[in-house]
Amino acid sequence: MALIAYDNVDAAAFEETRHLRDDDLATWRAAIGRHFEPRTGARLLDLGCGTGSWARAFCTWWPSVEVLAVEPSAAMRERAMFQPVVAGTADDIPFPDASLDGVWLSTVIHHVPDLEAAAREIRRVLKPDAPVLIRSAFAGRHEAINLFRFFPEAVAVLDRYPSIPGVEAAFATVGFATTGCEPVPQVTAPSVADAAAALQREAHTPLQLISDEAYAVGVVRLQEAARTESGPVVDALDLLVLR
Repeated sequence: MALIAYDNVDAAAFEETRHLRDDDLATWRAAIGRHFEPRTGARLLDLGCGTGSWARAFCTWWPSVEVLAVEPSAAMRERAMFQPVVAGTADDIPFPDASLDGVWLSTVIHHVPDLEAAAREIRRVLKPDAPVLIRSAFAGRHEAINLFRFFPEAVAVLDRYPSIPGVEAAFATVGFATTGCEPVPQVTAPSVADAAAALQREAHTPLQLISDEAYAVGVVRLQEAARTESGPVVDALDLLVLR
């Protein structure tokens, strides 16, 4: 389901608005650490790394781990804060058989047009019993994501994303089974006002795929909430782990 092919405008908006602050990554570090052992010399691939914020975080957390990055979009590769980033796709990963100790995909799975082909390729490059760690918003699981509170029309877009059972079924075709699935809370913005000020439609696939009218009404909802709501914006995305 390749919904968006990131061009320069999309990549710039993603770079400016979609990176979590370093202080807000602790919940993800803990969640990933429950499933990936960062031993010396382990090789972790950030597949569909975008502008490289997760690859950079992994290097900061685990200096003894070799972090690798693959990204299909040239515009994203050009902006990456982590280097090197190699061109590649989920069904064409430029690494040898059984060479990786883990594969991480963050908000990528809905851009993969053939999940079974991706599962076969990920199986090829992973060592036996190594994890696939998928961070995503999945179909049918919008309640913990504030974006859909302000843009309810975008729920219909999310429902076109892969579901957790759908991903599990695709990966089961090559022997993967689920070993973990949990919602992970994160501070997405310091406040609703900050979220409103930083919002760029081009950075969010669900917002690009609703009508201009629905987007405009949602922006008004967000701005009205910014005037009355205090406290950080806390969302929860799912971490699905397969082995």
